[in-house]
Amino acid sequence: MKILRKFLFPFAVIYGWITGFRNFLYDNNYLKSSEYSIPIICVGNLSVGGTGKSPMIEYLIETLQEDYKIAVLSRGYKRKTSGYLEVLQTHTAEQTGDEPLQFKNKFPHVTVAVCADRRTGIEQLQKKAEVLLLDDAFQHRKVKADTNIVLTPYHDLFINDFMLPTGNLREPRKGIKRADIIVVTKCPDTVPYAKLQKIEYVMPLQNHQKIYFSSIGYDDTIIGKKESLPLDYLSNKKFTLVTGIANPQPLLDFLKNNNFQFSHKKFSDHHSFSTSEIETLKKEELILTTEKDFMRLKTKLDKFAFYYLPITTKIKNDQGPFFKEAILQRVAFKRKS
Repeated sequence: MKILRKFLFPFAVIYGWITGFRNFLYDNNYLKSSEYSIPIICVGNLSVGGTGKSPMIEYLIETLQEDYKIAVLSRGYKRKTSGYLEVLQTHTAEQTGDEPLQFKNKFPHVTVAVCADRRTGIEQLQKKAEVLLLDDAFQHRKVKADTNIVLTPYHDLFINDFMLPTGNLREPRKGIKRADIIVVTKCPDTVPYAKLQKIEYVMPLQNHQKIYFSSIGYDDTIIGKKESLPLDYLSNKKFTLVTGIANPQPLLDFLKNNNFQFSHKKFSDHHSFSTSEIETLKKEELILTTEKDFMRLKTKLDKFAFYYLPITTKIKNDQGPFFKEAILQRVAFKRKS
């Protein structure tokens, strides 16, 4: 696969030129971005794959929900519906996409909607919310967000990547200049502070930009369709881990480091499980999965011993209060202007 990607280098150069030229048109107002009175926070990345956008959206909801009425807008990746749709807890992942359904189930009081045309979605939601979170919309230049948060994983920094299809970048690296906040995600719990300082040093930060570091936190409870159990319930039991996410390695590391005994069935990101795959999973005695996969599987897999392990974003090195304050200040400033 890596050799094939190297052969595709000319296409990566062409793709980089096209996306770079598109950005030039927006940056110089040849193409217009729509602006709105409601504060808009966009969470995105420069690369494809799992950078931790969903946990960051949830972190922002928890940061803002006590002071503001929140709405979340996503395109609803791989959903089988079209147009604007407000997500209900009774919807399925096929109707809404797995991540929007996850947001709605975890935060029932938050308005969550899916719409491929973000401008149409914003026009609907700005009547119902005081702050709008855009999920995975950094390259959606038709909308101008007030705050752009760009995520890049610790083990796969965008500064070391290249354009698709040779690398994983959606746009040239210089697109990071549009970010207001950069978060290096999925940092190890025990990473030396000097290593984080080195990353900050080599990161092409602009004067207006702030950088933060985060890691993944795992809950001490596993959640099923009808019950919740302490994570320790899995101790001394053999179970099957089912993942359909871009990068399951942090979860694998966590389970191995805690001496859990399991086998791993790995599927592609946002995988649509076939009937035969579901039948195979039904034969497994005990299944643990991710929250996102649970949203896709819960209506298909009629099995009692089926749980997911929630995750959270943790801002590292006592940066959490500063990150939250930066978000609250930016929202308050927009609402006053």
